[in-house]
Amino acid sequence: MAAKASSVIMPIVSKMYCSPSQVILVVRRRPHVVNGGGFVVTDCTQKVVFRVDGCGILGKDGEVVLRDAEGDSLLLIRRKEGIVEALNINKHWKGYAFNYEGSQKKVFTLKEPNSYLMKNNPIKISTQPRGCGTQWDFQTKGSFHDRTCSIVESTGNIIAEIGIRKDVEEMMMGSRDLYHVIVKPGTDQAFVFGVIAVLDYIYDGSTRC
Repeated sequence: MAAKASSVIMPIVSKMYCSPSQVILVVRRRPHVVNGGGFVVTDCTQKVVFRVDGCGILGKDGEVVLRDAEGDSLLLIRRKEGIVEALNINKHWKGYAFNYEGSQKKVFTLKEPNSYLMKNNPIKISTQPRGCGTQWDFQTKGSFHDRTCSIVESTGNIIAEIGIRKDVEEMMMGSRDLYHVIVKPGTDQAFVFGVIAVLDYIYDGSTRC
């Protein structure tokens, strides 16, 4: 049976980023040499919705920041460091949301795949306090590297789909620097692009140094 779309409001970062209707957003990656890498997310009117800054701007490896249209930080996402983590096969990323006082609250944990050679390896994401154990709340399906990827709930519901329109792919001569993300009704768009920021770092490196 094919996965179905979710229609329940699911605020993870903030309910202000949960739309009752489906939203299609466009991602354009920024060149390192001009803008320090990362990417910009726009809506159908080309209005900026989110920005993602990586090492080229932040100056620190293993860290990305999701910002709103005004440039304010929404999510700080860090790859966990330390001796124990260095010995672990699976690397973990932790996403922290900022509140109005500027303090941080952990909202998700993402576990990197064992091998980047298997592009279709599912990536597990948890949003509960338990962190990354054997249980998970979301996972990726498909290949982000090839821009044929979905983010799916543990129940099988699709919350976001990543792809490239054929005419855009032909115009860009196979480049993956411009692609779209279909965010399903009720889904927290800030959470989706926080996950995509990490996927970009793992597979493509526009947010790397």
